[in-house]
Amino acid sequence: MTDGQKTSRRSQAWFGAQGRSGMLYRSWMRNQGLGHEVFDGRPVIGIATSASELAPCNAHLTRVAEAVKRGVWQAGGLPLQFPTMATGETLMRPTAMLYRNLMAMEVEELIRANPLDGVVLLSGCDKTTPAMLMGAASVDLPAVMVTGGPMLNGKYRGQDVGSGTHVWKFEEDLKTGRMTEEECFFAEGCMARSNGHCMTMGTASTMACMAEALGMQLPGSAAWPAVDARRMETAQAAGQRIVRMVEEELRPSRILTREAFENAIRVNAAIGGSTNAIIHLTAIAGRVGVDLRLRDFDDLVRAVPTLVNLMPSGKYLMEDFCYAGGLPAVIAELLRGGLLHGGQITVTGRTVAENTENAECLDSDVITSLDAPFQPAGTGTAVLRGNLCPDGAVIKQSAASPHLLTHRGPARVFDSPEAYHEVADDPELDIDENTVIVIRNAGPKGYPGMPEVSNVPLPAKLLKAGVKDMVRVCDGRMSGTGYGTVVLHVAPEAAVGGPLALVRDGDPVVLDVPNRTLRLDVDDAELTRRREAWRAPVERHTSGYTWLYTQNVEQADQGADFGFLRGCRGHEVPRDSH
Repeated sequence: MTDGQKTSRRSQAWFGAQGRSGMLYRSWMRNQGLGHEVFDGRPVIGIATSASELAPCNAHLTRVAEAVKRGVWQAGGLPLQFPTMATGETLMRPTAMLYRNLMAMEVEELIRANPLDGVVLLSGCDKTTPAMLMGAASVDLPAVMVTGGPMLNGKYRGQDVGSGTHVWKFEEDLKTGRMTEEECFFAEGCMARSNGHCMTMGTASTMACMAEALGMQLPGSAAWPAVDARRMETAQAAGQRIVRMVEEELRPSRILTREAFENAIRVNAAIGGSTNAIIHLTAIAGRVGVDLRLRDFDDLVRAVPTLVNLMPSGKYLMEDFCYAGGLPAVIAELLRGGLLHGGQITVTGRTVAENTENAECLDSDVITSLDAPFQPAGTGTAVLRGNLCPDGAVIKQSAASPHLLTHRGPARVFDSPEAYHEVADDPELDIDENTVIVIRNAGPKGYPGMPEVSNVPLPAKLLKAGVKDMVRVCDGRMSGTGYGTVVLHVAPEAAVGGPLALVRDGDPVVLDVPNRTLRLDVDDAELTRRREAWRAPVERHTSGYTWLYTQNVEQADQGADFGFLRGCRGHEVPRDSH
């Protein structure tokens, strides 16, 4: 490394400064036991960790950070770890999604404000991964993602059980008397038996795969279990690689191109990934100026079959997926079918095709081929339009009941998820299997934060009668671990006057997924009269972050980001006040 290269480092505006300023920066850092030689112009690498015991999926990331540090030191860099908030869906109320944008703001500003040349992003639970990618993209310093990995397979009475997915199954079993309370308590410990995030193809696993598919995570690293030693090996490799990325000036803006997002959308279809990826990918794209539209998530996947046989759409779990070849095997198969942009650059400095040239499938029951897919092309996420969702809605076909993908039934309307739960167990509830359950005011602004409440459990009386699924329509989200014939992300949401606000009990709702439509069979004149009578909900939040959120959040079809956070603001060094 030449002296010219050393002095051009961004961090040298701090540590290479002359006089009082440089002395202040260096002397305070030396109270951590750092010798003067580490300020010689070597790359300074930030390790952003969302480790928190309040986010169980992220609780082990402190150990992952130590592995990253080893790699940075080995490659000749200076690692400096710093904490970020953790948005854990498991505990946060009303929903972690309310805080995704806040975390993205924090990550962006922490990177920009500090003497960093590159950053390694450590995430776990589903909102932490997109939040970190959003923040890093807006700064555009070299960055690599390291996700914390899934838990080991759950084991209960000789069978594999999946986090989230089996919560919904056990809830149904409890309501119908197939399980006791004591059995449920015991099953809780069997379901989550190691560090890590959900081991189903829920949103956490999906977004780990999306980070890899976008080219922002090292190949194969999305699937290693959190407690597998190879998780630490990949973290160490990421630490080594980020130093080289700084030297190569390989920034997110070079990786996160339109082609990268098209790859990710198709990979998401192939793995049977979460519908939440739509919102997160759209938000990340907005940070780098890529014009990603909701229709892209339908147009780009119609030719893509579901290749991965994982819960909630299939029967296996992430540990099985890892041992079967992981995401590289899926990408290699999609490349073989001409479905991906193989020349797209990644954090390795190599292309997608180069990264996966030696990938192979080791279990064809877990990762199927294009010639004999788990589910045929056209069974991925569908984007719906119609007078009930003029700006779009989505449905995960692979997790829905085929016989309900074309359905007409009377609406039963609930103005909040809580209003439904209050009566769901009532044996006299006026609902049958043909009813369309409509849950509204669960969108970005209305709840606020767009919680994962759309896959409400079926009424107890119908579960006891053997009904397995019903059509549900909501302006909220569904956990990636969930399943059922659920229409999600209805836009515009009810709280801003979207058509969902106008639905009344008994109105015919017509779902036609093959033709991509969702409509209310009520004449336009009647809908106009209802709209004229509609009044916006009274603002409940007048201060604090929640007020900021409700005043600025965009709709689901736009990624539910803040409009003022769109775009890249760069990494200009702040003025020195010393």
